[in-house]
Amino acid sequence: MVAVTAAADNAATQRRLVRLMWLSIAAAVTTIALKTVAWALTGSVGLLSDAAESVVNLVAAIFALIIVQWAARPPDEDHAYGHEKADYLSAGVEGGLILIAAATIGVTAIDRLANPQPLTDVGIGVAVAVVASGVNLAVARLLIGAGRQHASLTLEADGRHLMTDVWTSVGVVAGVVAVAVSGWDILDPLIALAVAANILLTGLSLVRRSTGGMMDRALTADELARVHAVLKRYSTAGPVQFHALRSRRAGRRAFLSVHILVPGDWTVKRGHDLVEQIERDLLEALGHATVFTHLEPLEDPASFADTGLDRSAQPARG
Repeated sequence: MVAVTAAADNAATQRRLVRLMWLSIAAAVTTIALKTVAWALTGSVGLLSDAAESVVNLVAAIFALIIVQWAARPPDEDHAYGHEKADYLSAGVEGGLILIAAATIGVTAIDRLANPQPLTDVGIGVAVAVVASGVNLAVARLLIGAGRQHASLTLEADGRHLMTDVWTSVGVVAGVVAVAVSGWDILDPLIALAVAANILLTGLSLVRRSTGGMMDRALTADELARVHAVLKRYSTAGPVQFHALRSRRAGRRAFLSVHILVPGDWTVKRGHDLVEQIERDLLEALGHATVFTHLEPLEDPASFADTGLDRSAQPARG
């Protein structure tokens, strides 16, 4: 029953993730059009850079949609543990695209610093840019929230990418308004440079998280606390112990392995029934997870000889 419910929940989650990625694509197309109009009206290099970043958003959103669908594919002969790690590929590409956008904005701003130009039609241009930012802000909040809820780094990365676009727009609009009020044309490229530095940090953060995921980082402290709570419930209720707990995350799926020690005079069926119940409880605690258990006799000293992280470095038992 738990497996059936989990499968239905995963299917519903997948449909929501795909819908959100299509929403991200629609938002990128909309903001490209609006920001291009704003740049054409004002001639602001900041708004031009902002529009260029939205083009990067569109490419990233299309790639993320492909990855979301790819990561949801079931395990097969060549990928027995599923395809969820594709999430980290998407986050890495997204971070890389953000870095490219930051570099592009920086180069454009430096050129404008050397050749300042006056802005035109500031009022209309700013109004259009603000509308575009509102679209991005709404979609970014949805994506980041859904990404955290469903442990989808692809969605969260795309949402953070859109959020960098929002901050870019805020900075650019502030620059355009400052130029209009003060008449200092140099403020436009200076603010564009500041925005480029800000989104550079976001890109580096995503690349770092992507690399950490590829390296099989352990589950979070909160997730491990849930695991320990389940195991403690069993160890305090009877003659059962646990050790060699290991965990990792691959996209939305968590992987967990643990050794379960029970009295040696238990029947195989009794031990198996206990293991099955523990696995169900761990799955319920973690959600989208794969749990591996290893049953051992509690009285045998050899059961405690392989508790290290690297079993291949341990002396052979027996």
